[in-house]
Amino acid sequence: MGWLPDETGLEKCAANFVPLTPLSHLARAADVFADRTALVYGATRRSYADYHARVSRLASALAGRGIRPGDVVATILPNIAAQAEAHFGVPACGAILNAINTRLDVDTVAYILGHGGARLVLVDSAFLPLAEAAVKLMKGDPPRIVEVADIAAGFPASGHYLEYEELLAEGDPAAPWVLPEDEWESLALNYTSGTTGRPKGVVYHHRGAYLSTVQNLISWRMVLYPVYLTIVPMFHCNAWTHPWMIPALGGTLVCCRDITARAIYDAIADEGVTHFGGAPIVLNTLVNAKPEDRRAFGHVVEVFTAGAPPPAATLAAVEPLGFNVTQVYGLTEVYGPATECIWKPEWDGIQGEARAALKARTGVLMPMMEEITVHDDTGSDIPRDAAHLGEIAMRGNVVMKGYYKNPEATAEAFAGGFFRTGDIALRHEDGYIKITDRAKDIIISGGENVSSVEVEDVLAHHPAVSLCSVVAKPDEKWGEVPCAFVELKAGQEVTEAALIAFARERLAGFKTPKHVVFCELPKTSTGKIQKFELRAVAKLL
Repeated sequence: MGWLPDETGLEKCAANFVPLTPLSHLARAADVFADRTALVYGATRRSYADYHARVSRLASALAGRGIRPGDVVATILPNIAAQAEAHFGVPACGAILNAINTRLDVDTVAYILGHGGARLVLVDSAFLPLAEAAVKLMKGDPPRIVEVADIAAGFPASGHYLEYEELLAEGDPAAPWVLPEDEWESLALNYTSGTTGRPKGVVYHHRGAYLSTVQNLISWRMVLYPVYLTIVPMFHCNAWTHPWMIPALGGTLVCCRDITARAIYDAIADEGVTHFGGAPIVLNTLVNAKPEDRRAFGHVVEVFTAGAPPPAATLAAVEPLGFNVTQVYGLTEVYGPATECIWKPEWDGIQGEARAALKARTGVLMPMMEEITVHDDTGSDIPRDAAHLGEIAMRGNVVMKGYYKNPEATAEAFAGGFFRTGDIALRHEDGYIKITDRAKDIIISGGENVSSVEVEDVLAHHPAVSLCSVVAKPDEKWGEVPCAFVELKAGQEVTEAALIAFARERLAGFKTPKHVVFCELPKTSTGKIQKFELRAVAKLL
């Protein structure tokens, strides 16, 4: 099938087949863009020639310290230069990168180090107490700690460990890289948030990461020399594979250690940032920034937003500030973004809330995904009628290898030949998907399904509301009722009764929150609101 009658002598060879790997982007950039600025972190500016040399030093130094192909090297680092270098340097010695969330608790970090089997861990000085406590608690052989000092940020070396620059000094700037012989070789190990039970280790392959970088370039409409700001943590889906992507176009990676409105505006104004990704909370931060934290800039900044459906009110408020927002959606298991809300020319004349509602759609599959659909309980596609609900299912080359040391969870996730996301959505006539909720977040009140996302979107339109999250509260009569947790804007006030009345004017009675709690919402390091914590509180109300 699909073969010519006589293909004698035609086969894969060094001339016509090279395994795909995102490492190729930096290898090419070091030659094509050698003198261009590759990386900026504070006062540090590195050319592509320098960047490549430091990555080679890191790779060869790790090998000199006994790291072999297939070993795991972990990092506990914020978005600093060393984290970007590790994304290339660790796999360039054949090892597998395990970037660990810096905001996890000691027990979870200990589990990840033990489960992943890290042999060495690069640790920012600020997170040494976390790493040391985790190493003491973990099971298995402890990894060696290499300390990454960040003097400019106020975190000098402790003097207790080999320091990162000392490690690099051991390496060879001209050392050859260990490239994959098979593009399905493992590249990175990323652990899910683990809000229910232990986190699962998602295994990325070189092929998937390479294709993810390409589809992000296409979907973001990038051209040569973008300036990208690292707001998405590099420990979160490897910042959606963006650090591996930027060298393909000779772009500049601007590292941002602390994500604040001032830092973002400064980077845009001073460095000419053209692109960044982030959760809706980042957009909210920009909208509600104090006047003294804002900076003027004369270009439009392209933004990918994901993590939760952005409220239409937030989208409507942020775009006039100079940001063009594209809603994307994905999961750790699919290297970050997998769908995009492609803007149609026929929508150009639509303004206000209607425009924001279109932008808030989850969208359609990105170029390198083979299929993304919505299945009903039988595994069949739901109608494209914007009414029926089902589970988003995906398949393609930009899907994880599976969960590390967890064949049962892998089999469950891949049941029926698709990756099962657990996200509930409807589908419009034009094929655009719209998430209504996580399966676990649907509220069933008196037999009626309530989308927490829909209720949140309504509450977000109230002028006093900064952030909100809606979860189920147990109820004797209705089984469950919507309960809203609300974070107010600075200096704003509103009563529970007034906010409920505001929602009742815009929602069916059974969808209206029955309780409102005013508080600061618990968030992950990537800006996602931690609903599991709110559910626990709601049960006690």
